[in-house]
Amino acid sequence: MKRYEDIAELIAADIRSGRLAPGTRLPSIRKVMAQHRVSPSTAFQAYYLLEKRGLVRARERSGYFVAGAGQALPPEPAPSHPPQVSAPVDISELVFSVLGAVQDRNILPLGSAFASPKLFPLPRLARSLASTARFIDPWDTVASLPPGHTALRQQIALRYLGMGMPQAPENIVVTNGALEALNLCLAAVAQPGDVIAIESPGFYAALQAIERLKMKALEIPVHPKDGLDLDALAQALERHPVKACWFMTSFQNPMGASMDEDKKKALVALLARHQIPLIEDDVYGELYFGNHPPLPAKAFDTQGLVMHCSSFSKTLAPGYRIGWVSPGRFGKQIERLKLMTTLSASVPAQVAIADYLHTGGYDKHLRKLRHALESQLACMNRALVAHFPANVRVSRPSGGYFLWVEFPDRFDTLELHRRAIEHGISIAPGPIFSASRQYRNCLRLNYGSPWSDDFEQGMALLGRLAATA
Repeated sequence: MKRYEDIAELIAADIRSGRLAPGTRLPSIRKVMAQHRVSPSTAFQAYYLLEKRGLVRARERSGYFVAGAGQALPPEPAPSHPPQVSAPVDISELVFSVLGAVQDRNILPLGSAFASPKLFPLPRLARSLASTARFIDPWDTVASLPPGHTALRQQIALRYLGMGMPQAPENIVVTNGALEALNLCLAAVAQPGDVIAIESPGFYAALQAIERLKMKALEIPVHPKDGLDLDALAQALERHPVKACWFMTSFQNPMGASMDEDKKKALVALLARHQIPLIEDDVYGELYFGNHPPLPAKAFDTQGLVMHCSSFSKTLAPGYRIGWVSPGRFGKQIERLKLMTTLSASVPAQVAIADYLHTGGYDKHLRKLRHALESQLACMNRALVAHFPANVRVSRPSGGYFLWVEFPDRFDTLELHRRAIEHGISIAPGPIFSASRQYRNCLRLNYGSPWSDDFEQGMALLGRLAATA
């Protein structure tokens, strides 16, 4: 990393942490030069990079300021409700009714679960697909049955090695996206009627999987900054016969919250004492802001109880549907379930992604993608300050592409969703993220699209709708 990038990242870290509030005047170029012993050119480049990422703004004859027009974002939302076991989960109809509109291209996708395809190197990936498809050995259709294509599993194993947590290629199972990996893990360790600990608010697909398998959900509260409430989980494990946990430990959907490494270690240790498996959903782990990737809970697993699931859908190839699981002690069960259900992920897609990982500059793409997402987050934060009521509270993620917005208690985001759709805007209202349909006064916003006048105007209209609700 170049010196100006180091300086920019130091300042960016202070902005993300809140140590530098919106509107704060930054040190002059002269002070940056003196503090870091660099040339004027290096100091200017650092500020230019921060400006490009939407984190700072220059004011004529006044210097550089943290973006936000001098207004601070509202405080973070309150932690969510105490744990409770749901009746049999029944959430799918609500989810389908809310998210159906996201498929309409004419709807502004603030409620989408996906980042914009414009952020991904799809033409370059298509070249890998075209060049490798011609040379696929017909035997690969058999050889790529679970655990999956050898070259792809080797590339995934190299990425684990780069994080300092080696995983043997032969122990990695390739799946049709992370969602299949997560569902296979759940089926491998639990039966109908079992209690599954999930986050609250949490990923609605986890609720749908529990519903489909006729299990019960135990909702564990999530703090908007620190992630899962470990004290609440510990108490719940003493009181309920939890069979497995399904958690997202980094950049959690929908809150954007992350557990720090100490909390992840403590989580793994707690579950090890109870011998309860953890299904770890880590699809956003590589979308971190800054220089230091968060280690997943899997990095601290010594007993094979953590099943680490991820995919390329959120970082590289949304439509290719290639995911995987490093399954710990549950590998054989998961491989067999894969064979019994969908046999194999697409062989051409596996080969193409393996080729891209080997030759296509994946890490360079990821750096560009992270910077784009951080810039888009800064734009959405400014829009929230400018257009939304002053009494809302907003999460402050350090990665991923979701924001959690909390209105006063009696606000109805299901009604706001209905009105927004009439005006061509989608949002994701809070009740779809809870088995007990909590969080009616909350919503999730997606900042995973390049900012434009359409998004600025859409946020302004959404703010007006919220103010009159």
